[in-house]
Amino acid sequence: MLETLGVRLKVGARGTARPSHLGDLGTAWPRCGLVVANHVSWLDIFVINALAPVAFVAKEEVRRWPLIGWLCAHTETIFLERGSRAAAQRTCATMTERLRSGIHVAVFPEGTTSGGDRVLPFHAALFQSAIDASALVIPVVLRYADRYGNPSRAPVYDGDITLWQCLRAIARADGLTADLRVLEAVDAAAAERRALATHSRAAIAWHLGRRNLASPPAQTAEEAAAAGELPVAARFF
Repeated sequence: MLETLGVRLKVGARGTARPSHLGDLGTAWPRCGLVVANHVSWLDIFVINALAPVAFVAKEEVRRWPLIGWLCAHTETIFLERGSRAAAQRTCATMTERLRSGIHVAVFPEGTTSGGDRVLPFHAALFQSAIDASALVIPVVLRYADRYGNPSRAPVYDGDITLWQCLRAIARADGLTADLRVLEAVDAAAAERRALATHSRAAIAWHLGRRNLASPPAQTAEEAAAAGELPVAARFF
């Protein structure tokens, strides 16, 4: 999909500025985990899948989208019926089962797309799957840039933009690059889901702010953890 649309993929691991080869994934993701990322576009799914196969959690209506819904349905996507606590619990149980079987699961905890220049509050409920599976939580930063390295809004899919308008904008973008960074993973086994959500959002927002040359949050991810936002038992890799 990325090649068809002319989108380049740049990968960095653990918050470093050094690009990594796709073959280096094993060093970036030490073991099975819940991948959590900021959400800019429907394209995010294909960007992360280009790095390594994962089972995504997507809203139920995505299943009905032309082409993209078909592709998602054939890549082990877990569809979430929103607005139902029972459905959310079933989804969380399915995620836990996948994680326990050694499959990476990816979710966008914002629950919607944003403009790529900010990170909305994270919903904590689905982080429970990583706790129940004693898995890692792996924060991932997604950023899209033009050929000069400036933030690009071409892939942004929010507001009144239709899917086809977004597709055309991506196809017409000159030198569009998807910049993906895998940050330090956190062991969720002894953590609390709200603390995991708070920490993951802080880490992603800080790195996104730094990449966009905006003012980053006052605390780094490590400082937030030291201040007590994560239990002492949680550890970094």
